Amino acid sequence: MILVTGAAGFIGYHTATKLLASGRQVIGLDNLNPYYDVALKQARIKRLEANPSFTFIKADIADRTAIQKIFAEHQFKEVVHLAAQAGVRHSLTHPHDYIDTNVMGFLNILEGCRHTKGFRHLVFASSSSVYGLNTAFPWSEHHGVDHPMSLYAATKKSNELMAHSYSHLYNLPATGLRFFTAYGPWGRPDMALFMFTRAILQGEPIDVYNHGNMERDFTYIDDVVEGIAKVIEQPAKPKPAWSSLKPDIATSNAPYRLFNIGNNRPERLLSLIEHIENITGLKAEKRMMPLQPGDISRSCADISDLQKEMGFAPKTPLKLGVERFVEWYCEYYGIDLAAVRKRA
Repeated sequence: MILVTGAAGFIGYHTATKLLASGRQVIGLDNLNPYYDVALKQARIKRLEANPSFTFIKADIADRTAIQKIFAEHQFKEVVHLAAQAGVRHSLTHPHDYIDTNVMGFLNILEGCRHTKGFRHLVFASSSSVYGLNTAFPWSEHHGVDHPMSLYAATKKSNELMAHSYSHLYNLPATGLRFFTAYGPWGRPDMALFMFTRAILQGEPIDVYNHGNMERDFTYIDDVVEGIAKVIEQPAKPKPAWSSLKPDIATSNAPYRLFNIGNNRPERLLSLIEHIENITGLKAEKRMMPLQPGDISRSCADISDLQKEMGFAPKTPLKLGVERFVEWYCEYYGIDLAAVRKRA
C-alpha cells in the first residue's frame, strides 16, 4: 500500500495512474481546494476510482489530527508526497497558504512517516524554483540554493531541509525531486500551456511575459512519472564518502537524496506558442509584458545524477507533448479540433 498525496493534482494523478498500472495498491489523498477548477480535480479522481486498487481520501495535510489518523490506520511503508500549494504568483498575494500547506502540512507527513514502523521511503516534491537567483546553467542539485525569489520557492527549500533533519534524526529514507515545468494532458489551468491553448482557441489575447525572452525546461508528464517510479523503488541511502568538511547538499551521511527531474533541453516560450498555433491552425494575439515579480527568465536541469543512478531518460519532444495536450484539451472540453483547423 502506497500513499500519494495531492492525488487530484496534475502530477499526483499521473503518478497514481502509473503506480496502479504496475499493480500497486494506492491510496490517494487530496483536499480538493479551489486554487483552480475543482471539477478538473474531481474528474481526475473519478478516473482513478475506476480502478479497484485505488482508494480516495479527502483530507487536508495541514490537518494534523486527520493525518495522524490516516497514517495510524494504514501504516504506509512508502509515501509519494506531491500535495502542496503551488504557484509562484499566488504566493505573492496568499502567503499564509504556503506556510500552512507546504511547511506545516509537510511536517505532518514527516511525522506520519517517522512514527510508522518499518517505513521504507518518502519521495517528496521540491521544485526547480529553489534555484532562484542562480544563473549557472544547467542547474545542478549540487549548487547552492540560498537565494529563492518567491515564498513558494522558500517553502520548497524548507521542505528539503526538514526532510534532511528527519533523515538524520530518525534514519528516515527521503528523496526530494525538483520538478522542471511539467506539462501534458490533464495539466494545471494556471500553467502557460493550458492558458495559452484556451485563449488561442477562444480567440483571446495571451500575456507573454519578459517580452517573450523566456526559456523553460519543459518536461512531459510521462517522462516525469517514469522518473518518480524509478526513484520510489530505490530508497535513499547514506553516502559513505560524504564529507562534513565539504558538504554536498544533494547527498548526506543520512539516507537522503535530491534529484532534478527535467528534460535538460530549454525551449523558448515563443516556441511553445508556435507549436500551439501550428496544431490548431490559429494565430495567437500576443501581449508582450514585463517579467513578473518572483519569476525567472530561464530554467535548465542538469539531470546527469538521475540518469546515472536511476537510468532516467526523458524522450518526449516538446512538439509531440504539446500536440497530445491540445488533443486532450479539445476532447475534455468538447471542442472539435478538426473543425477548428478547417475554419482557420
